Amino acid sequence: MSDRDVHPDAPNAGENPALPAGDRTEVAAARLRLLSEARRRIAIYQPALSDEVYGSTLELAELRRLATSGRGAEIRLIVHTPEDALRDNHRLVALAQRLSSVVLVRTPLEEVDLAYASSYLLTDQGGYLFQPDARRADGRASLADRAGQAPLMQHFNEVWERSARASVWLPLDL
Repeated sequence: MSDRDVHPDAPNAGENPALPAGDRTEVAAARLRLLSEARRRIAIYQPALSDEVYGSTLELAELRRLATSGRGAEIRLIVHTPEDALRDNHRLVALAQRLSSVVLVRTPLEEVDLAYASSYLLTDQGGYLFQPDARRADGRASLADRAGQAPLMQHFNEVWERSARASVWLPLDL
């Protein structure tokens, strides 16, 4: 057994450190680890938001840390049904409303994008968590694999450009 096996937090010299993401617990741990490793920017493609996805106290603390990290901070989120998350009082909605200039939310308009069933999280450190079916708790993840992240980032940017701002999440100034 190597030191890296004993110490999972040890730095990885030039490797693409994979994270386990085979079940619900591993996916949640990978998501939290990626959020904690991000410095200023993340991109999230999540067709539907449930309480178990980006809703835990620890995940929200990391999202808040990112959003308030200073100049250049940006959280971009694509969600198919933002009104469902609003209706269900997802905790991420409140963060997005308080920090609407940093937490940017869009919803796809085109059928091809609305039919996309995968989800992913991309970090500015080259990390990613990809779930081929967002409803299932399995996927693949890496702390730093820009080559593996590149096609997901390209997809995200393309859908982002074709999407509309999720105005339902905007705070009301009454």
